[in-house]
Amino acid sequence: MTPDARSIFSPEHVAFRESVRRFVKEELVPHHEAWETAQIVPRAVWRRAGEVGLLCPNMPTEYGGLGADWLFNVVVIEELARAGITGPGFMIHSEMAAPYILAAGSEDAKARWLPQMVTGEAIGALAITEPGAGSDAKAIRTRAVREAEHYVINGQKTYISNGQNADVFIVACKTDPNAGAKGVSLIAVDAHSPGVERGRNLKKIGLKAQDTSEIFFNDVRAPIGDRLGEEGRGFAIMMTKLAQERLTQAVRSICVAEVAIEWTVDYTRERKAFGGAIADFQNTQFTLAQLAAETSALRVFTDWCIGRFMRGDLTPVEAAKAKLLVTDLHCKVVDQCLQFFGGYGYMYDYPIARAYTDARITRIAGGASEVMKQIIARDLFARS
Repeated sequence: MTPDARSIFSPEHVAFRESVRRFVKEELVPHHEAWETAQIVPRAVWRRAGEVGLLCPNMPTEYGGLGADWLFNVVVIEELARAGITGPGFMIHSEMAAPYILAAGSEDAKARWLPQMVTGEAIGALAITEPGAGSDAKAIRTRAVREAEHYVINGQKTYISNGQNADVFIVACKTDPNAGAKGVSLIAVDAHSPGVERGRNLKKIGLKAQDTSEIFFNDVRAPIGDRLGEEGRGFAIMMTKLAQERLTQAVRSICVAEVAIEWTVDYTRERKAFGGAIADFQNTQFTLAQLAAETSALRVFTDWCIGRFMRGDLTPVEAAKAKLLVTDLHCKVVDQCLQFFGGYGYMYDYPIARAYTDARITRIAGGASEVMKQIIARDLFARS
C-alpha cells in the first residue's frame, strides 16, 4: 500500500514526505555505508537534519519545534525505513528521549534541552537497560542518592543507542531500593557531567551505523530539578511512553516488510533459473502472495493504531499486539525474501542482507516478544 493511498495523511504530510525523501536520498544514502564501517554518524548530520525539520517535528513551537502532529514523525520514520537507513538514531532521539522530557521535565529542563534537540545540537538517548536488567526495568540497580539539591548517581547501563554521541541521557535509577517499581525515578543527566564515562562502542550484528554503548555513572551529580516527574514515579512514566516506543517499532517494521517484498518481486523478475525467471515459478508467486497479504493486513492494523495514538486512545495492550505481530512479520518477510536472492542475499552489499541483519533487534528492543505476549495475556485473563 503506497503512502498516497493511506487516508491518514493530509496533503501537508505528502509534501513533507517529498522533502524528507529528498533529504534521505541526497544526504544519508550516499554516506550510510561509510557510517556502518565507522559505527557512528557524524554530529554534523544531526544538525543538518535539524535544519530541515526532521528531528522532533511534533515538538511545540515554544520549544523550537514545528508544532506539527505526530504523523510528521511517522513520515520521517517511514522514509528512513524504506531507504534502509539505520545509522542516525533519530527514532531514539525524537520518539523516546525527547517525549520523556516534554511530558515530565521541569520548565527549566524543557527550555534547556528541547530546543537543542530540535536543531540537532543536543542528541538524546535512553539509559534504562543494564547488564542484569533488560525487559524487566524494575530490576535496575543504578542508584541515585539525594544529597541536598542534587542526586548522586552510580551504576552501569548497556546497549545504549546514541550512547557515543548523546548529550543528554534519560536515566532510570533507584531512588528507593526497597520499593520495587515504586522506587524507580527518571533523571535527565547531562552526558558531559563529571563522572559520566562512555564505554566501548559495541559491535552488533545489525544497525551497524548506529552507535551503541556501555555507559558508566561514577558519583555523577544531577540537580534535583532534572528529575522527570515525581520521585518514585519513573516506572509509571515509562509505562505511559512505552506504547509510543512500541508503535514506533511497528511503524518502521511494516515499512521494511513492504519494501523487502518490492525488492524481491523486482529481483525475481530478472533472475533466471532452469530456463525461466524465478518470478514464473509457482513457489515464488505463492510465497510472495502470502507475505503480501499478511503485510497488507498488518499495514491496516498499524495505521489503525496510529490513528488511535493520535487521538490519545492507544492502549499499552494494543501497542503490544502491534509490536508483537509486526516485528514477527518483519523478521519472517526479510528471511523468506532473502531466500529468493540466493547467494547474493547473503552478501552485505545487497539491501536485503542489511534488512535481514537489522531486523532481528525488533523482536527484542522496546520489550521482547515474550514480554508483549505476557502483557496481552495478562489483559485477556484479567477480563475473563
